[in-house]
Amino acid sequence: MKKRILALSLLLTVVMTSGFGCATVSQDVQVKMRPITLNYWRVWDGPDNFTQIIAEYNKIHPNINISYRKLRYDEYEQELLNALAEDRGPDIFSINSTWVRRYEKKISPMPDQITMAYPVVRGTLKKETFPELRTKKSLTLASLKSAFLDTVYNDVTLDAYDPALRANARKIYALPLSIDTLGTFYNKDLLNNAGIAELSPYWNKQFQKDVKKLTKQSGNGEILQSGVSLGTGTNIERSSDILASLMLQNGTTIVDDQGKVLFRQYVSSKDYNPGVDAIRFYTDFANPTKDVYSWNKTLPNSLELFIQGKLAIMFGYSYNIPIIRARSPKLNFEVMSFPQIEGRNDPKNVVDYWVETVSSKSRNKSEAWDFVQFMAAQPEMTKLYLNSARRPAAIKSLIKDQINDPDLGVFAQQILVANTWYHGNNFAIADKAFKDMLDAIADNPDNLEYEARIAEGKIAASVNQ
Repeated sequence: MKKRILALSLLLTVVMTSGFGCATVSQDVQVKMRPITLNYWRVWDGPDNFTQIIAEYNKIHPNINISYRKLRYDEYEQELLNALAEDRGPDIFSINSTWVRRYEKKISPMPDQITMAYPVVRGTLKKETFPELRTKKSLTLASLKSAFLDTVYNDVTLDAYDPALRANARKIYALPLSIDTLGTFYNKDLLNNAGIAELSPYWNKQFQKDVKKLTKQSGNGEILQSGVSLGTGTNIERSSDILASLMLQNGTTIVDDQGKVLFRQYVSSKDYNPGVDAIRFYTDFANPTKDVYSWNKTLPNSLELFIQGKLAIMFGYSYNIPIIRARSPKLNFEVMSFPQIEGRNDPKNVVDYWVETVSSKSRNKSEAWDFVQFMAAQPEMTKLYLNSARRPAAIKSLIKDQINDPDLGVFAQQILVANTWYHGNNFAIADKAFKDMLDAIADNPDNLEYEARIAEGKIAASVNQ
């Protein structure tokens, strides 16, 4: 860190003595060349994952220092909200894509254009560095749609008042560095012991037979080894996302574009309710009267049980891979695509990802947005982060580079058919509503439709909260 600061100081000295800040430089240029610090807060990734990007940015903007801070997930949001309320918050911060609507008033939307000072070398015999103001257009809505995965546009754009137009206009509020999807994690040793050469890629009878083979119970019905983590809510990692994926695959509209919750909607033309049908399929795995019974509320967290080697099949995101390897280096596991409904030609999955945005209270909004676009909207810069952090890409042109990756390939292959299932103001309430519903149904399967109606009301309230 000290070496980086020293190098930056030397670079600044060269620039300032080569024309930056001298008497011949206009006041506008001097303002743009003033030394500033952009505070950047995130979760999950450390500063080393951004070292190369920051170094590249400092080559063209040596006067801007990026101060990176990583916080723990369990403290992050509360600390962020407190800091923003007390005017000591960061200029740039990261939020989950489902938080964008809730944070709308705390975010400064991306400006249409940004003026920055750039060092320009002039002269033939004697090379000298001079500052030059350049105004560049920001990423447009059309470019956002074409460059990033389809779900991004719906997740990071909102209507905002545009003073120039004197009317509301669609604005970009954040940009992602990566996007993750659900995958199927399986314990190879447990499958081999059960005589299962390969898992079915579908939610079909073969999948259910394999789950039955992989589940072991004691004489009194206690689950000693689980075939799959399906059935309940609280003790299954990302249970609401798994259920949402099943619903979407089955043709369910969970929340429509107007914010109306429709997952209990009956489809008269097909004489069934796809959302309720998906709930029933999911919760059967926690019903002791069913052949597929393999899970209950007394079991540990699904990730924990998988790490212990007592769970054959778990559903999770790519970020689970390093966690499993760190805690159980000898665990023989692999990852395959998330199962689909057999016979359907429209595969579906859900996404989980974080986005980078700029505080509405930042004193350097233009510079902050310039850096966000530099790292998130330029594939060559984003690739530096992806290679370092080992994350799946959000930019379409980078997906092909990850298809054959032993860890990320599965997630890259299915990312084009993945979307966010919730668009509302409070995802935490919606997430808990699904989990509470699943736990209640596990207690009393006969109450499925009643519990689904309760969950529907809670999610509807969360959309506009």
